[in-house]
Amino acid sequence: MADMENYRAPEMIKRWGAVALGVGAIGLLLWLVGTAMNPEQGLRSWLLAFMFWGGLSVGSLGLLMLQYLTGGAWGVVIRRGLEAGTRTYPLIILFFVPLAIGVYKGWIYSWTHLPPEDPVMIQRGIYMTSWFWIVRGIFYFALFTLMITLLNKWSKAQDETTTLEGAAKYLDKASRFSGPMLVIYTLVVTFAAVDWTLALEPHWFSTMWGLLYVVGWALNTLCFMVVLMSNLIETGPMSSVLGKRHFHDLGKLMLALVMVWAYFNFSQFLIIWAGNLPEETTFYLPRMAGGFGWIGVGLILFHFAFPFLVLLQQDFKRRWKWLAGIAIFVMFMRLVDLFWQIGPTERVMPTTIASGAFHIDWLDLVAPIAIGGIWLWFFFNQLAKRPIVPYKDPFFEGAIEHGHGH
Repeated sequence: MADMENYRAPEMIKRWGAVALGVGAIGLLLWLVGTAMNPEQGLRSWLLAFMFWGGLSVGSLGLLMLQYLTGGAWGVVIRRGLEAGTRTYPLIILFFVPLAIGVYKGWIYSWTHLPPEDPVMIQRGIYMTSWFWIVRGIFYFALFTLMITLLNKWSKAQDETTTLEGAAKYLDKASRFSGPMLVIYTLVVTFAAVDWTLALEPHWFSTMWGLLYVVGWALNTLCFMVVLMSNLIETGPMSSVLGKRHFHDLGKLMLALVMVWAYFNFSQFLIIWAGNLPEETTFYLPRMAGGFGWIGVGLILFHFAFPFLVLLQQDFKRRWKWLAGIAIFVMFMRLVDLFWQIGPTERVMPTTIASGAFHIDWLDLVAPIAIGGIWLWFFFNQLAKRPIVPYKDPFFEGAIEHGHGH
């Protein structure tokens, strides 16, 4: 068995965390000032940031279970990064509190102001009440926390075992657990996505919404892991672990998720366009006009077409600096996509901004910086607490050899 001291995270990770915390704290102060002046805009911007950075925590859990279920060298080398991402979950629960307060006070989500005789309120009944919305959120967090706790417990136990049989036992536990839990995970993400973003359009519905977030969060998380690994490959111990084939595999998975994201979005649009029913087109009409229309075109070109064409090239995927560059670009487009979903939705407080009108507020920039800085600080601290790779995994040595092959 390898020595744990050989696989400790480099000290620079803590410096990254300190810088991120400083930036996040400044962003949080600015957000608090802006929210005090305009609570609804502050919460809408907070929701944007929450769905982006919270998606990294949830996406880490999904990719972690996918890796346990399917295997592969790509997942072994990023497993500890994914585990650290899942352990940021207490922070995401804390970030949920402002949204819960906003729903309770009626400062966000137009359904909190719908009259009781509205068909939506009549048909959905207790489901469309503030207190039940908060209870469902707590339930989602409880299920995610259970999955995260067990997977991290078995991972830590694998590090502490002294035999190959013991290491294999904990790997088998995690693998068997991940199969059925991935089904539950997909269902929970679906319900959470409907509650947190689709509910902004209470009179519109989508059967594809949950899958869009399952794929979108997985893609965002994978891109983040590529950026992380690209910044660690020249520093020990990852310099002796990572190889070109690891990045090639991660690039192929990025390409697959980009295509699936585009397929799901196109399928949803095509079905609604073909049906041409007023109750179904309400989502797309404001998003196909004005500034949001241009953003929609930009998503087609730069969230799908450009990454798709670039990632088709085999040599590109083997160059970690280039792959990290496209990963950062895709992460930015993921944030733009979330803004495209949230921005045109109806506001609940008196405002000069017409429903569906294009508007970018300075808080839309500050909130992601605030949550992002704090999230990164917490993530880097979690990453530094354990060995940066699962060095006792039975497939670890094979994963290293795979990455350095031709």
